[in-house]
Amino acid sequence: MELILASGSRYRREQLARLDVPFEVDPADIDERAVESPSLPELAIELARLKARAVAARRPGVWVLGGDQIVALDGVEQHKPGTFERACAQLEGLQGRTHELLCAVALVGPEGQERAELVRVEMVMRPMSAGAIERYVRRDSPLDCAGSYMLEAGGVQLFDAMRGDDYTAIVGLPLTRVRSMLEWAGLFGDDV
Repeated sequence: MELILASGSRYRREQLARLDVPFEVDPADIDERAVESPSLPELAIELARLKARAVAARRPGVWVLGGDQIVALDGVEQHKPGTFERACAQLEGLQGRTHELLCAVALVGPEGQERAELVRVEMVMRPMSAGAIERYVRRDSPLDCAGSYMLEAGGVQLFDAMRGDDYTAIVGLPLTRVRSMLEWAGLFGDDV
């Protein structure tokens, strides 16, 4: 049975490859800003589902894995900054504070089966000067990253602590949950 990753993210692709399950990549094309939900955790799950469903609709007969990640500060979503100035401003607002990373994954099957999971990670960002923030943004250029940081690069230095039950969720795919979902789907057995 074929598995498709509904994401163009090279980080998610690299993560999924760690599970040693064959898969293809077919990025979903949905308008994320048009999706509404009563809460940010529900929004993350709905976006992951919509991405998986969109690819499943054009690729019948396969399993499709979709994912989404939301950075939330005091219940407000922190979007991708897009510019150097907005990235610096976003990090200025996050520095010295605790925010939440919501990582959702959804698996859609060839017969309409669906399973979705959410992992929450509490992110404790250290206090930083404006100069340190600017140097970091120049270094990693996280302009297409929610929260304006890249933990898979130098962004790990911005934090004092990260608390959650699956550290891989920080990069984009909570691999412990994904493995369980793929096992549920029968895409591999219980051997390692």
